[in-house]
Amino acid sequence: MPFDLSMWKLMVLGVIALVVFGPDKLPQLARDAGRTMRQLRIMAQTARTELKAELGDTVGEFDFSDLNPRTFVRKHLLDDLDADLTAPAAASAAATAATRPTAAAAPAPLNSPAPYDLDAT
Repeated sequence: MPFDLSMWKLMVLGVIALVVFGPDKLPQLARDAGRTMRQLRIMAQTARTELKAELGDTVGEFDFSDLNPRTFVRKHLLDDLDADLTAPAAASAAATAATRPTAAAAPAPLNSPAPYDLDAT
């Protein structure tokens, strides 16, 4: 829940609104707030449909939640990290198999310099 509003917090906010605006203006303010939220939802839905119409079939099914920065980071960065953390043995075995030379060679000592290939540079 983004705001974490409990029942007590909502009641305190209601009492503060009642004291600040008074019992006469509070119902009108609630109606205006509801009307504004409805108009914002309609505007957002219209923008979505226009954007989907403009994008057409070139991008397939476009998901607007991907535009949220938190979702973007989680999807593109943290999912890969989670996958690496859940299967580190399989990933490291695959990586070493891909980099292992075909001929069996003795591993280089840890304090020796990295091999240098004149033909590759």
